[in-house]
Amino acid sequence: MRLQGSVNLSKSGLGMSISAMHLDMEMMGIGSQNITGFDKVGYQRKEAVVSSFAQYIGVHALSSAVDDQVGRIAVSQSPLDCALSEKGYFQLLHKDGSIELTRDGRFHLNENGELLSVKGHKVLSSGGTPIVLPIMPAELKDVKIAKDGSIAVFDPTTRKMHEAGQLAVVSSEGALVTEPCVEQQCLEYSNVSLQQEFIELVPVKKNFDANRQLFMLQNSKLAKAIQQLGSA
Repeated sequence: MRLQGSVNLSKSGLGMSISAMHLDMEMMGIGSQNITGFDKVGYQRKEAVVSSFAQYIGVHALSSAVDDQVGRIAVSQSPLDCALSEKGYFQLLHKDGSIELTRDGRFHLNENGELLSVKGHKVLSSGGTPIVLPIMPAELKDVKIAKDGSIAVFDPTTRKMHEAGQLAVVSSEGALVTEPCVEQQCLEYSNVSLQQEFIELVPVKKNFDANRQLFMLQNSKLAKAIQQLGSA
């Protein structure tokens, strides 16, 4: 018994140049997205990942991976702002029941004492339920958030602290982080380095220009050949 098989791919030089330029444009798009997100709170850098046979399958060989390194942490003005000095994500509950993972810790309270994200989504506790303060604080500085994410509210009338739960900090796989290292009155900005992004864009742009020149050369020769055949 003899088993025979082969894989044949026939693609013109013009087609390969177009695929390469399309791939380069998508890679430059990822770099531009990182540069745009430099000053965004909680933004995590995207890294372009190119698989094998990119010269044949073009943009379909491109995917992106998230860089989960901790970004730049700065002191903020609001006592309800939180940053994570270690890897992990806050959990937010959307109105449709879906859960979002984010490192954007710009939190605020509504009239019911619920802790909400900057977009109005409910912040979840480690028990999987939305965090609701037992009493409304007279001032936001009366809300204390510990390193482990535990939240307590100081009651000036009774001079006592009231527990309000613990922030749920999970990994990208959804597992609870035992030592989240929550920083109160701080915000984490992106982990993007502008210098790195511009350096990485240089070879991609040069590769795009090279493929563009190759495309124009092949297109010119093809047009000349067609013209000569037409005049024969």
